Amino acid sequence: MIKRLFAVAAVAVLFSGPALAGGCPMAVKAAADGLAQNTSLSAEQKTEVQSQIDQGAKQHADGDHSASMATLKMALHTLGLDKS
Repeated sequence: MIKRLFAVAAVAVLFSGPALAGGCPMAVKAAADGLAQNTSLSAEQKTEVQSQIDQGAKQHADGDHSASMATLKMALHTLGLDKS
């Protein structure tokens, strides 16, 4: 029973990395599109969101997908596009 639980956990961890990796480019695109369409943000907010998008894209390229998604989620939140 315990061996099976560990096996299931290992498989979940193994497949979660690629799942996060695939979400990063979609989040970058959603944030970039949202920034381009948003006219209500101040110049300072737009600069901050663009910085978060750039940072999230770099984190993705560096292989840090969980940090990338967290950074991009902040950008989406500022844009009012987060789903949580």
